[in-house]
Amino acid sequence: MLRRSSTIHQQNLFGTDFLMQLDASDPLLKLADAIPWQEFDEAFSIHYTKSTGAPSKPIRLMVGLLILKQLENLSDEAVVLQWKRNPYYQAFCGMKEFQCKLLCHSTELVHFRKRIGAEGVEKIFRMSVGLHGESAREDVIHVDTTVHEKNITYPTDSKLAIKIIKRLNKIAKAHGILQRRTFVRQVKSLRLDIRHYRHVKKRAKAKRALKRLRTIAGILIRELRRELPQHCLFECYQQDFLLYERVLKQKTKDTHKIYSLHEPQVYCVGKGKDHKQYEYGSKASIASTAKGNLIVGVVSHEQNLHDSHTLPEILRHVENSRGKAARQAVCDRGYRGKREVNRTQIILPGKALKKDTRYQKDKKRKQCRRRAAIEPVIGHLKSDYRMARNYLKGAIGDRINLLMAAAAWNLKQWLLAIFWLFFPWRRLQTSQIL
Repeated sequence: MLRRSSTIHQQNLFGTDFLMQLDASDPLLKLADAIPWQEFDEAFSIHYTKSTGAPSKPIRLMVGLLILKQLENLSDEAVVLQWKRNPYYQAFCGMKEFQCKLLCHSTELVHFRKRIGAEGVEKIFRMSVGLHGESAREDVIHVDTTVHEKNITYPTDSKLAIKIIKRLNKIAKAHGILQRRTFVRQVKSLRLDIRHYRHVKKRAKAKRALKRLRTIAGILIRELRRELPQHCLFECYQQDFLLYERVLKQKTKDTHKIYSLHEPQVYCVGKGKDHKQYEYGSKASIASTAKGNLIVGVVSHEQNLHDSHTLPEILRHVENSRGKAARQAVCDRGYRGKREVNRTQIILPGKALKKDTRYQKDKKRKQCRRRAAIEPVIGHLKSDYRMARNYLKGAIGDRINLLMAAAAWNLKQWLLAIFWLFFPWRRLQTSQIL
């Protein structure tokens, strides 16, 4: 039978009650009910004034956007746009009515991160650990380190020298200084000469080009120091000029080198990977529970420490985040040299002791094999939760991004547990396919 097309128009999208139109068993809504939003309101309200300034955005909205960004691996711009389009995202952030317009700009997330700092993000991470209850309080944990790469280009001396020259010319133009020479055309030709630095017959020419770039940068620095007003020089650019001079003087085998002008705290880490010999960023320690693979501690190290020297800080963070110290920490051979730290026994793979019983030998062997479970956890943090490349500024940006990635992993494990609880038939289908 031929059915006629309907001409009835729906009056509105969701009717009178927003939440009644959504699936109440959706894991994201269950997570929204489990998160103690009131604690965040009380903790972060001290960063706002009561009478002066523009009205603030709701704290639950900003915290929810930070969580959704890390959970869904989105940028600041993308998560704000997806929030407008997705009613479940809006309900997660506490909206009672569907919003057709953006309530905040993506830059609001930047200001909010600066406002609460790493201490505020620490509260979000502790909340993600506390949601799991006793599952996060296991006696045995796994500890490993990885490199939290920064968003910088591959550093070379020529790149840094050219960037310095461009910055100096920009400063002169901004202050209306008439330069004797900008060296723009010569820098362009010198850049071409440096391309073949590894070629045997052209290496000498490339070295001369690099030396000339450093000379040009020194000429421009001295000229600006003569021409700039003294108050402007010492208040605005003195620290920058000292940084540029340090970069121009550093040699290939110097220690504590500077690899980026906008991220000078970045250091080089060699982890022995075949596909990536060196990585530039900061070293991060991660601790997870032995059975549940829940992340209970993360630390971003501002210095390139040996793995064994990172243990006191990560074990202290584990105790602070869940309120209970670990009895045993299972590590790889990179942590050689430590047997006990802060009353926590350090277990390393190696030959069994003669005094060990058969049971003790088997137990230690299983523990060391199980330790490898933290490796895919780190892989997921990098591929799914924005730890592959850190776009946040400075050392505090390293801490914030690391804490939010770990919090997103814990919240994802909570969501999966709720999903299998409400949809057990999906688990049965998956097992039959496999």
